[in-house]
Amino acid sequence: MLFFKIVPQNNAGLVETLGKYRARREAGLHFYVPFFQTIRKVSLAMRPLRLPDYSVITADNADIKASVTLNYHVTNAVKYMYENTDSVESMAQLVRGHLRDIIGRMELNEALGSTTKINVQLADAIGDLTNTYGINVDRINIDELRPSASIQEAMDKQLTADRERVATIAKAEGEARSIELTTKAKNDALMATAKAEADATKTRAEAEKYRIDTVQAGLAGADDKYFQNQSINAFSTLAESSSNLVVVNGQELDQLGQIPVAGKLLEKGLK
Repeated sequence: MLFFKIVPQNNAGLVETLGKYRARREAGLHFYVPFFQTIRKVSLAMRPLRLPDYSVITADNADIKASVTLNYHVTNAVKYMYENTDSVESMAQLVRGHLRDIIGRMELNEALGSTTKINVQLADAIGDLTNTYGINVDRINIDELRPSASIQEAMDKQLTADRERVATIAKAEGEARSIELTTKAKNDALMATAKAEADATKTRAEAEKYRIDTVQAGLAGADDKYFQNQSINAFSTLAESSSNLVVVNGQELDQLGQIPVAGKLLEKGLK
């Protein structure tokens, strides 16, 4: 009497006779003798595995928790089933050991910022070592590196102190910049005022010079009649004032009578 068993796709069938491995069967329908034989199915499909958090010590003696996820598949069903009592756990221990070695050569800050680098180094370190267990690691990833609570607290305090220091420096630089701009604005205003006053003084001086030059140019071409007319105007102004004192050149005294205004002045003086 024969029994049959179907080995699904992407599985391997291991035929055992009286508990001893005899042959491998591929996917399909297979017959065996009951009680004397059995067929074990081993999946060859890729499987995910998450390794629980475990402690890793860095080069500067910092304790961090590592969380790792990997994907693997069985490459040799016979080795996987018969040559190791727990091939998956053996693979996990191998991964943990290499991860401790890699992170153990790094300081805390370097390790926390180098997960991609650690992934590459870990994959290279494992290589084909897991073939001993009939397993191949297809992908490995460091999900998280988490410092211990005490270290995290110290890091938070350091981060807060750094932020406060940066804020203090930024505030001081801002105040210094404000003072610098205010001082510059005041200096610019003083310079602008001084320049404006200098320009105004220069303009007034040029105007006065122009007036004097114009007067001098006019006087240079004036004749005796112009000066006589100026004398008449001066006497006219004097005649209307309350003054009764007139000082004139003795050489011109005989000419005063010819000026009507002078006559009035003399009459005013006699009175």
